[in-house]
Amino acid sequence: MVGSDRFTRRFFVLDPLGVDEATFAVYHALLSQPDSTPEQIAALVDRSVNDVHELMNKLRKLDLLVPTWANPDGEHAVHPRVGLANLAERRRVQLNAELGLLREAEANAEVVAEQYNELLTARSSGDVEVIKGRANASRRIDELALKVRHSFWALTPAHVDDVIRPVEKSPDAPLLERGIKMRAIYLQNMMESKGANEYAASIHRLGGEVRATPTLPMRLLIFDHEIAVMPMDPENHAAGAVIHRSPAVVNIAIALFDAYWARASELFAPDDRDNESPLTPHEAEVLRLLAGGAKDEQVARLLGISLRTARRITANLSERLDAASRFELGVAAAKRGWV
Repeated sequence: MVGSDRFTRRFFVLDPLGVDEATFAVYHALLSQPDSTPEQIAALVDRSVNDVHELMNKLRKLDLLVPTWANPDGEHAVHPRVGLANLAERRRVQLNAELGLLREAEANAEVVAEQYNELLTARSSGDVEVIKGRANASRRIDELALKVRHSFWALTPAHVDDVIRPVEKSPDAPLLERGIKMRAIYLQNMMESKGANEYAASIHRLGGEVRATPTLPMRLLIFDHEIAVMPMDPENHAAGAVIHRSPAVVNIAIALFDAYWARASELFAPDDRDNESPLTPHEAEVLRLLAGGAKDEQVARLLGISLRTARRITANLSERLDAASRFELGVAAAKRGWV
């Protein structure tokens, strides 16, 4: 056999060019022994003559075995630098074409998915409308905002890492300009962001009422006291939304909003909290949640803070009250009238 087995196996990576190990063995033999007959090549590569003829035909199709100019009846193996480079270029063109087809298929798949989302969006049953997907929900909410007549209330449990748009580019500004009465409750943690504070101040200047509270249960929008929009899954914002028109559900939503509005703090008025209170709003809310059996993860999510921060607040409270367990913390806090 021409060369060593190790040499032949080394170039088995030419498979992506259409040159497998057997084809390369014949190609290598033709390069090394250009005047050999098929029978001699068969002996060199340890294959049958029929196999060699088939492999030589494959080399011809790959343009690695071509007619000799000086002898029309003869053939020679093309130099690897030329022949293999040409194969690589042809394969590259083929892959680019396939990649283009793949991108086109992905685009078509997105169109189909969007059409399916629109079909799901159109589904409704009586007083309930189910909107699948965040994009579809956003579009539907924009449509509802265009039709609102007198009031728009919102629980907005956004966090400081959420994108805050300039108020003039938000959907809130057109509502206020139309004279719609707006009330919005944000997380106090969100107000630590300069952008969020500026946004809330802009809403206030335009006539909207803005308050903040340590926790919010979920995103809730109420249009004209007639329509309530809630997340399909409060834990997954991308899932979509559910629109309720049932008076019973809307009244429950209004009651929920009123309860949070009553205990929320005015952002642009003096703080009404007793200066003698030993607890910050976050600490008081952490104690309330812990007393209700909430875990650290739930406390962090509801307050819009990191899990590490939630645990640090709990640890500080335990240290202040000399409590060795959450049960002892609850008892000590109750004795002081903190919960």
